[in-house]
Amino acid sequence: MKNGFVTLALAGSLASALATIAVPAAAQDAEKEKCYGIALKGQNDCAAGSHDCAGHSAMDYDKQSFKLVPAGTCTTMMTPDGAHGSLTPA
Repeated sequence: MKNGFVTLALAGSLASALATIAVPAAAQDAEKEKCYGIALKGQNDCAAGSHDCAGHSAMDYDKQSFKLVPAGTCTTMMTPDGAHGSLTPA
């Protein structure tokens, strides 16, 4: 009986620990937005255009590929040529 109680207590502790780790990660994703046109070659976070996997963009600042950035910062970001990030693909 004592072993069953200890096992149940450990399982509960583990579940609680995992839940506290998972919640901040989900909240962190909610605080991000897709920003198109700012990702460097091979550093995109999406599948778009001629590629179907994150990290496969073939050019810098591809307007079809996005990078996840903190919410509210996309349109203030600028590329070296002066173009701003966009919340929608071009």
